[in-house]
Amino acid sequence: MPTIITHPVLPLAMAYGAGRTIISTRLLLAGTIASVLPDLDVVAFRFGIPYAATFGHRGFSHSVLFAFVVACIGAGMSRWLNSTSSRTFFFLFFATVSHGVLDAFTTGGLGIAFLWPWSDARFFAPVQVIKVSPFGVSRFLSPRGVAVLKSELLWVWLPSCIVMVGMVLTRRLASQRQ
Repeated sequence: MPTIITHPVLPLAMAYGAGRTIISTRLLLAGTIASVLPDLDVVAFRFGIPYAATFGHRGFSHSVLFAFVVACIGAGMSRWLNSTSSRTFFFLFFATVSHGVLDAFTTGGLGIAFLWPWSDARFFAPVQVIKVSPFGVSRFLSPRGVAVLKSELLWVWLPSCIVMVGMVLTRRLASQRQ
């Protein structure tokens, strides 16, 4: 899995690229939380639930259905999030589903249960380029942790920044034309 600091990069880049008039501060905060929410499944280890189980790591909480449910709950709170229900739904769906997509590009683990509950199969992306993050702070502060951060900077942060800058430039050009 990418680190907890990298999962929010995608919704942050999209929100900044879209602008504050499109994505409110509250919606951005909700999207940031939604982007890391699937990894709460690690508490399953404390209850003896194995990694490969449906309710284990990268199981149901990494599915498209889970992202859909999170987005529906968020859409119901759209007024509080200072947004429209459709914008809230799509932003939170994107933020939540992006977690599993990023995990699918990592070099470790058992894959992602994208299609749960219709299938227990776990999937990886066609290429795995993001080095999987170690569990635990001590292992993260090691040469392996540095390698993980380097791969995240290259494969997540850099492309996200490029897309964000493109969105900002497009927005500015559009406002200048008006």
